[in-house]
Amino acid sequence: MRKLNFFFGKKTEAVYEDSAPLRAANYVVVDTELTGLDERRDSIVSIGAVRMSGGRIDLGGAFYAMMEPETALTRDSVVIHGITPSEVSGRPGIGDTMSGFMDYIGQDIIVGHFVGIDMEFINKEAARTVGHKLTNPAVDTYSICRWLARHNGGRALPDSHDLYDIAMGMGIPVRGAHNSMMDAFITAQVFQMLMPRLAEAGIEDLGELVELGDPFKGGDRFNRPVDAYCF
Repeated sequence: MRKLNFFFGKKTEAVYEDSAPLRAANYVVVDTELTGLDERRDSIVSIGAVRMSGGRIDLGGAFYAMMEPETALTRDSVVIHGITPSEVSGRPGIGDTMSGFMDYIGQDIIVGHFVGIDMEFINKEAARTVGHKLTNPAVDTYSICRWLARHNGGRALPDSHDLYDIAMGMGIPVRGAHNSMMDAFITAQVFQMLMPRLAEAGIEDLGELVELGDPFKGGDRFNRPVDAYCF
């Protein structure tokens, strides 16, 4: 039986069978706020994450950090996430945060909305500051939503790329400022509600979830290609 291999630093350990049910795994739902979307010149401003044990969200074990970014905040980015230069001036940089963040993730499956963008920035900084990248499997909730929207067994989902539109369309309340901690929590609730819909559509094990939700290749094996990232 094939196993899902999780790599953390130089350690390799198979921790889940690919046939294990979705609710048998531990997940970390991640979101970042950035100075922009250019991986070469932009940088992380804040990281928010929340743990899930199967379908249960652990509200007592969240991770949140704001940091002084490596590149300057722009007016456009401040409008999006509301973090001003004065709020992060003098804070520790990403190097002081990344090691603890990677310890927090450990070997869990990473989940996020358009998580490929988050992973590109996280892995860029991880390689630079701690010497290695995260290679945990990552699952994109948007890829899952698009596949379910096109699948005959999936109930209707909002026709939107936006996390908040999808959440509100699923009956999830959206309150408070747009920030990485709030977005991670909302994404966790979306993922929580997607689990039974995936089961209804015949996606019941981790191997299928990881392949379907792959932020870079999601849907290929299932002959249901997902849309490209759109913001």
